[in-house]
Amino acid sequence: MPLIGAEGWHEDKGPVARPVRELPLAHAIAGEAVPFERVSEAPLDGLMERIGSARVVLLGEASHGTSEFYAMRARITRELITRKGFDIVAVEADWPDAARIDHYVRDLDVPPADWRAFARFPAWMWRNADVRDFVHWLREHNQAVSPERRTRFAGLDLYSLYTSIDSVLKYLDDVDPEVAAVARERYGCLTPWQSDPASYGRAAISGQYRTCESDVVRMLQDLLERRMDYTRRSNEAFFDAVQNARLVAHAERYYRAMYYGGHVSWNLRDSHMFAVLESLLGFYGPESKAVIWAHNSHIGDASTTEMAARGELNIGELAKKMWGDAAYAIGFGTDTGTVAAASHWDGPMEVKQVRPAHEQSYEFLCHESELARFMLPLRPVDHDPLRERLLPQRLERAIGVIYRPETELQSHYFHAVLPRQFDEYIWFDRTEAVRPLETHELEGMPDTYPFGL
Repeated sequence: MPLIGAEGWHEDKGPVARPVRELPLAHAIAGEAVPFERVSEAPLDGLMERIGSARVVLLGEASHGTSEFYAMRARITRELITRKGFDIVAVEADWPDAARIDHYVRDLDVPPADWRAFARFPAWMWRNADVRDFVHWLREHNQAVSPERRTRFAGLDLYSLYTSIDSVLKYLDDVDPEVAAVARERYGCLTPWQSDPASYGRAAISGQYRTCESDVVRMLQDLLERRMDYTRRSNEAFFDAVQNARLVAHAERYYRAMYYGGHVSWNLRDSHMFAVLESLLGFYGPESKAVIWAHNSHIGDASTTEMAARGELNIGELAKKMWGDAAYAIGFGTDTGTVAAASHWDGPMEVKQVRPAHEQSYEFLCHESELARFMLPLRPVDHDPLRERLLPQRLERAIGVIYRPETELQSHYFHAVLPRQFDEYIWFDRTEAVRPLETHELEGMPDTYPFGL
């Protein structure tokens, strides 16, 4: 497909002359924005003041394959850890994969797993140079503080059904072999589907195979009932096992719900991610603070977008209901550049050209500001005419691990009210794709290195 440059586009007719509209509003954005030249030089003192005493900071991204989004999230997260004592980094990734990074950055006394982290589709989402650089920084930071003050790296997602089963079984083999035997029998219900969990859901709802819900839920309940006995050995290990067992129970429901369509599977997934966040904060106590890395569609308040009309909720909405202003959500956006994405699920990663923003979108307004990079505060303040002018609903772009520029308007845009969706918006007018890690870059690393071969 030919690359599309600075010109605009039309779904049916291809590139067209790009309109210039609403310049007064775009100029007002430029007047209120906090511009910066490079991520490393972004002035974050004002942002830290606006975040204030928030307990949860949610950092978004408009795609899963844009380097600038990862780099800026890492920069902000470093400041939150060093200046405000944040002790949890929770990301839109599976619990067992993130645990490999956590073992490395906190230098936990555990043997390395016999598999590499983030090896399945979409590997580039976390197995990239920007994440590697942040992981290195976090390990160095943690080594300079006492073990109990080290920042944890955790995964919120629920796709790791069989890796989580394996983790639970290994834990029980160590602490209670008899219960481990029971767990193998119960989890055996899912064994025929380990190469393709989605096919389990199809078989279960069609009546071709019994559901495994009661088996996996009973296993979680059994673990929780043995809390007192198991935590005497290691509270940390028990917490990890419970999160994996909960993931198995929720993932079983998720794979069944996928085939009903609608909002059910989405809500199961985001409710699971929010439950993991609550568990982490509860485990570390009332003084703990968490920073979340996830897509804009997960961390912005869903109730202020068209997601609400579809009956969908998300982490951002649940966080606002739980913590109010103590949850600070930051969205990210771009106009053009390149992005790492696939054309279909389980497809190869491609570096694709991002089309210029649609003229009815918030992104187009930001592009018209003529600022290359900026931060834009959006929380209500007295006498804030810009925020009022941004309240009318507009289009907003969302690129996931799949990007289909040929049908971008239908596939990647939705309606939102940006000043209510986020507390802050960070803009990069032109962006570049993340650089996935190549195996030769990993030679010579210690056995505990999470991105090992």
